[in-house]
Amino acid sequence: MAGMTPSERPVHTGEERGGPLIITEDERLLDDLLRLCAAAGALPEVAHGLPARKRDWEAPPLVIVGADCAPRMRGAGRRAGVILTGQDADDPAVLRLAVALGAERVLALPDGERWLADRIADAVEGVGPPALTVGVIGGCGGAGASTLAGALAVTAARTGRRTLLVDGDPLGGGLDVLLGGEKEKGLRWPAFAESRGRVACGALAESLPRLHSFRVLSWDRGSDVTIPPPAMRAVMAAARRRGGVVVVDLPRRVDAAAAEALAQVDMGLLLVPTELRAVAAAQRVAAGVQKVLGDLRVVARGAPGRHGHGLPPDEIARLMELPLAGEVPWEAGLLADLSRGVPPGAQVGGPLARFCTAFWERLTESGVDGGGPASVTGTGPGGGPGQSTEPGAGVREPAVGRGGGRG
Repeated sequence: MAGMTPSERPVHTGEERGGPLIITEDERLLDDLLRLCAAAGALPEVAHGLPARKRDWEAPPLVIVGADCAPRMRGAGRRAGVILTGQDADDPAVLRLAVALGAERVLALPDGERWLADRIADAVEGVGPPALTVGVIGGCGGAGASTLAGALAVTAARTGRRTLLVDGDPLGGGLDVLLGGEKEKGLRWPAFAESRGRVACGALAESLPRLHSFRVLSWDRGSDVTIPPPAMRAVMAAARRRGGVVVVDLPRRVDAAAAEALAQVDMGLLLVPTELRAVAAAQRVAAGVQKVLGDLRVVARGAPGRHGHGLPPDEIARLMELPLAGEVPWEAGLLADLSRGVPPGAQVGGPLARFCTAFWERLTESGVDGGGPASVTGTGPGGGPGQSTEPGAGVREPAVGRGGGRG
């Protein structure tokens, strides 16, 4: 933007709201700050000194003060979100001005550009606590991880949580199909393949299909089945900044993209059928997941007609040496419901919905619902790993009858 006249600059007109306030008379600094605001999608107000009206000083989400104007700001009231910029961030005179102004940070450009661009975007987006992010992984093929992920999202949205469901498994067939929304307009993963750095969380959500009162990032029907790791990192970070709940359906094999997703997951649910062979397969899956994710828990998935047959959930947790998050009983008629376009978890009285409802209630009771990681350590029978008394632990439903199927 160097060389632009003041009339050409995209300055805030006073009709829009939410942009930062820039206070400087340094033309070069102003050009740099306007460029950073444009990159962050923010439209700023520009002033050359302390605003005459108190609300014009207090209302902006962020105030960026140039060192050239800082001496004039001595009468300003203390407020959060003040950044002081100058050519030399270590200059004692500048640091004294920052202390007098109550600035949260002093930085010099261009060294601090990346940090400042992110800080501007955070302020404009009104970023609050990060989303509680739950990853669902199948312990073996056909375990039903996509179904559980979809049901968790459906249930979270039904109880009023801001919810985003992310399809992290390129070979899973598409969560939009599972939810009956493959024809809904909106962007799919290939549109974000070139994403790098920061993705605006509001723009991300608005661009995605809205299904069953929540947003879904799924795959299209194309042949491209690769998520570049930088794209996964950028999209997951944007999803978390949006707040609420993020549910991620993850592949069993931890490649570079899956590792990026797992790095931003607060809690992982490993879905394991109550069969010895499934446990053996799940142990291999868990070994890869635990290299990235610290909080991994077992969800036992019941089989049809399990009356004394199969492994008890407690035994599965003991063999896996992981906390037990509960059991999802077999649900008769689930496959028939899905074939009719009924999303998983929509049957409020069904075992799957009851499990998901109880799971979210436990998180809410523990004060970690939609507000960041749930740090939990569980102990199993005999003092070893295997059970948890924290959120989601012991969430079980009685086994139901034979018949039906599971997706």
